[in-house]
Amino acid sequence: MKIASGSKLLPAFAAAAMLSGCSTVVVPPQPLTFSARLYPANDVATGYGIVAAVVTNDLNGRGRFSTVIGGESFNGEATRVAGSQRDGVANGAGSRGGYIDCRYTMNSPAMGTGTCRVSNGAAFTMHIGG
Repeated sequence: MKIASGSKLLPAFAAAAMLSGCSTVVVPPQPLTFSARLYPANDVATGYGIVAAVVTNDLNGRGRFSTVIGGESFNGEATRVAGSQRDGVANGAGSRGGYIDCRYTMNSPAMGTGTCRVSNGAAFTMHIGG
């Protein structure tokens, strides 16, 4: 198709040609996964030794929390305390009927500390990240 140089369609075709290679790509933020270590803080927990856990932050104030203590798998949520940018709570239900309750404070975007208590009385100090 030939377009005359005086044609009123020429600017429209030029604009379409310039925009045809442009597109917008929305890239959602990817969740961040942190390792956590739980250190025994009482006699009940001493038998378990140091326990590994994983916290996955969805970057919207929520995340997932999981660990295995004494052969029982605990899975649950981690959420920030209302009105706080640093304090959070992580809870998990165990595969054998137990539960774990943790409180933590993030000291930086990737590191934090806290405490965890298991339904059998085991208590741990928790270090997130690093």
